Amino acid sequence: MKLIKNIQSTAKKVLEDEANSILKIIPLIDFEFESCVNHLLSSSGRLVITGIGKSAIIAQKIVATLNSTGTPSLFMHAADAIHGDLGMIQQGDNVMCISRSGDTPEIKVLVPLIKRTGTKLIAMVSNPSSYLGENADFILHALAEREADSLNLAPTISTTVALALGDALAVCLIECRGFSSKDFAKYHPGGALGKKLYLKVSDIYPNHELPTVKEHSTVKEAIMEISSKRLGATAVLKENEELAGIITDGDVRRMLNQYDNFTGLTAKDIMTISPKAVSPDDYAVEALQIMQEKNITQLVVIQDNKPLGFVHLHDLLKEGLI
Repeated sequence: MKLIKNIQSTAKKVLEDEANSILKIIPLIDFEFESCVNHLLSSSGRLVITGIGKSAIIAQKIVATLNSTGTPSLFMHAADAIHGDLGMIQQGDNVMCISRSGDTPEIKVLVPLIKRTGTKLIAMVSNPSSYLGENADFILHALAEREADSLNLAPTISTTVALALGDALAVCLIECRGFSSKDFAKYHPGGALGKKLYLKVSDIYPNHELPTVKEHSTVKEAIMEISSKRLGATAVLKENEELAGIITDGDVRRMLNQYDNFTGLTAKDIMTISPKAVSPDDYAVEALQIMQEKNITQLVVIQDNKPLGFVHLHDLLKEGLI
């Protein structure tokens, strides 16, 4: 086994070469790129992305990004396309073919078949003068002068450039469509990311009983209510059932430090007035932000100044928001 004398230098050079290659394609973003984006925006069909080898893997990633951001897309392996998968292309679809050289045998077989369907062809190619480039309706110039390895063989720089250019295409489509976080949540309902975008306070607080006491309730009654509901707090209600304040574990500790005898104290005497609160329609992640900023573990949920429940930090932990 041949040992590399300086592994760190080799790794840094690869990263520098790939970073510089991405910088080199920035000036190549031109009117044709813009025309391609506008065409996709006005198209009623899907974007079918194809490639072979490592380009096929990059194609799959771009498809995944586009599908999750509002551009219906399909992956079609270039080799499988000439053995039946070409049938997935429907009227109104567009095809983007990813290839560094643009001159591989598979591409030369596939391109005429795509053109025969009447579909617009987008070439993501390093060499615009290649067979693929000359037959494309739009060219996304993914310039890759060489690969990162010393043999100039392993797809490295070329795939990095294609991946970055695909991201640029996706983000342009996002911006032009006015794609919002709510739109994004529709496509990402699972996991912590999705929950941050769609989970609301109203999805959480009904899981708990609402701890309440009246303003004139004794301190003992307030402590018992806090203990029984296990949320570390209780709402304190006025006679008209509106929120007067809350009592937390912290309020009880402060009371013990302040008073030697609390026999005659009521909930009103030790409660926190005008506590931080959220509404049922607020997003759970907004509740989390308030808790983190104020260094507290629960928030009272109110509507029309009446308490509905509590959201606890443990609920947000359980939902994977932290």
